[in-house]
Amino acid sequence: MKDTELLGLHHVTAMTDDAERNYKFFTEVLGMRLVKKTVNQDDIHTYHTFFADDKGSAGTDMTFFDFPNNPKAQHGTNAITRASFRVPSDAALDYYLKRFEEFGVKNEGIIDLFGHKALPFEESDGQRYQLVSDEKNKGVAGGTPWLHGPVPSEMAIYGLGPIEITVSYFEDFKIFLMQVYGMKVLEDGENYSILEMGEGGHGAQVILRKDETSQQERQGYGAVHHVSFRVKDSQAIRHWAEKYQTLHIPNSGWVDRFYFEALYARVGHILIEISTDGPGFATDEPYETLGESLSLPPFLEPEREMIENTIRPFDTKRP
Repeated sequence: MKDTELLGLHHVTAMTDDAERNYKFFTEVLGMRLVKKTVNQDDIHTYHTFFADDKGSAGTDMTFFDFPNNPKAQHGTNAITRASFRVPSDAALDYYLKRFEEFGVKNEGIIDLFGHKALPFEESDGQRYQLVSDEKNKGVAGGTPWLHGPVPSEMAIYGLGPIEITVSYFEDFKIFLMQVYGMKVLEDGENYSILEMGEGGHGAQVILRKDETSQQERQGYGAVHHVSFRVKDSQAIRHWAEKYQTLHIPNSGWVDRFYFEALYARVGHILIEISTDGPGFATDEPYETLGESLSLPPFLEPEREMIENTIRPFDTKRP
């Protein structure tokens, strides 16, 4: 494997209408750790929260922009339609199914998803997710479950699973994933393809679905904003910036997000980010208190007082 190749999923970013409710859902119900509470670097008047494994490892984090004044999303085609989380076993799905019943979480029950057990569910704002069992999975390793979370570690979420993308221009998008991003087709069906990158497995898969009849999705809270794929380091992401330029693919250019480096390009309607594995979320906070205080990258520190007076506070300190 070349040092510049895509390694798998890095993070998925979605939109919420209530950062505090979303925080409670992810930490108290799903048992994922809040590893960073910061602001949207492109809109500093709103929160950007990161939920991940115990250490905030790349490939494990689901992040949220807090947009309380946005309209609710209208789900449809030409969108990222579902994020997934990995759990270690089929027994873990049984555990979460009972947990969802206890907490009143809307779900579809345990299903078969291309030969693996899965549990689709929704947050109260309509955001769609699924848990996917790794019992028969091979490929990219998972992370470390939150050691002090409410879910037993042998059952807990420990990484991102396949990202589901639905488009009307199925063949064109599939060819782009293969020819530009180097993905390989694992399985083809009548209206879907499963593609892999890097070492493959649930942490490196895209489920591409074909939908030519549904309405165009209207983004808003309760929908996914973008997906990010992992690369090793600065050298790798600069390679991708050069590749985009060579192929005349419009892109953001290299962006320093402090916790990682980023590069953005829109493929049809889908915003795809490429991100480096480091420096990581322990850059400005110790492991023990990750996510408990408002973190700001160095270039925003001079504006801390203004930011803290603008965004509505919510308590993320753990006992």
